[in-house]
Amino acid sequence: MRLGGQVIADTTDAVRVLETSHPPVYYLPLDSFPAGVLVPVEGTSFCEFKGEAHYFDVVAGGVVVTRGGWTYPKPAGGWGFESLSTRVALYPRHMDSCEVNGEQVTFQDGDFYGGWITPQIVGPFKGGPVTAGW
Repeated sequence: MRLGGQVIADTTDAVRVLETSHPPVYYLPLDSFPAGVLVPVEGTSFCEFKGEAHYFDVVAGGVVVTRGGWTYPKPAGGWGFESLSTRVALYPRHMDSCEVNGEQVTFQDGDFYGGWITPQIVGPFKGGPVTAGW
């Protein structure tokens, strides 16, 4: 993953999360990012399955992506998302590039969604026009 012309994460230890009508979202270990790339910011949102999300600005190469990453430090119990407590997801739409197994990722439509679309992932996906009610 690159931002501001710099590699900000490179790992084989990602957790792939699938949700209804969404392409996968990849959660990377917090410690796979160099110091200073993830800057915690105020504000949260809530997912009925994963719990309260906390956000990061993502900073590299003179570029700042406001609230470009999120984590679930205390995932809701009973849904199997406990492993996300030490991981962060990023919006691929705001990065220079993201890859999965060497394949370039495109991003899920919509300002709220963080799906990673590779050539073998086929929609339709929530996030585009007229999909809010899915």
